[in-house]
Amino acid sequence: MSALGNQFRNINIDFSTSGCYDNGGVPTLGTDKGAVNGIDGTGRRLGALTGLAVQENGEIYGSYDNGTRRLLGQIAVTVFANPAGLEKLGENCYQQTLNSGEFDGIGQDITADGGKMSSGVLEMSNVDLANEFTEMITTQRGFQANSRIITTSDSLLEELVNLKR
Repeated sequence: MSALGNQFRNINIDFSTSGCYDNGGVPTLGTDKGAVNGIDGTGRRLGALTGLAVQENGEIYGSYDNGTRRLLGQIAVTVFANPAGLEKLGENCYQQTLNSGEFDGIGQDITADGGKMSSGVLEMSNVDLANEFTEMITTQRGFQANSRIITTSDSLLEELVNLKR
């Protein structure tokens, strides 16, 4: 140590930005190049989330204002033993029942059974327009019939009052 003098110092290693990656079946530790604060000129500045994107396989990516794009998570789906046994709560909401089987709490990749997600598209309406127009016309006709009944009963009461005089 006398030949090198005071050139030694403690090194602090931060593994919070590292990840374990599959390298042909060999687990490999990987980290981002450079420092978070960019002191050595090779790092990126800390970025703020500017957007989200959902891929067809359910992966959610975040875009940051420093040019970074990162995988934030993945949407998982579940398969019930008897999907027909689910209880319908609304037009597109279902609840598990004893007939459907229970959710195991794990879920699976959305592409496992050939499924996919479509992000940024407009879903078609689940309202049957012909049925709704029929219901509206029926309600309107019922209102008209009730209004005529009131008019007729008013006329009959007026005749009764006139007969008494």
